[in-house]
Amino acid sequence: MRRMDERQALIAWRIVLVQCLLTLAFAAGGLVFTQGIALSILIGGGACTLATSLFAASVYGPYEARRPQALVGRIIGAEIGKLILVIGIFVFAFTRVDDLDVPAMLAAYFAVQVLPAIIAPSWGAGSKP
Repeated sequence: MRRMDERQALIAWRIVLVQCLLTLAFAAGGLVFTQGIALSILIGGGACTLATSLFAASVYGPYEARRPQALVGRIIGAEIGKLILVIGIFVFAFTRVDDLDVPAMLAAYFAVQVLPAIIAPSWGAGSKP
């Protein structure tokens, strides 16, 4: 069982890495338009990457299989933490960033969230035993 947990944790951290790389690539592409768009993409993609990192660290940290309800609690807590983090980053961006392009920020968040999940099955991620 330990080997499967390590494999799942590795996949989670690969997703974080891909999210980080996608954020940087999209932001570099945004520089073609304006610095404001590139910054908005960095904020949206960065919020997603930070939230996923928080989730992965919370769920895939030290865990004893003898207490399955503890794992459920960790997952719920990690999701609540992700939500609070993303809302906080977006509120900060709305109030403090003058040149914020909201559609670019939200599109980057969505793309960085979804694209690694589409790619992950090629790494062996999924529900297969």
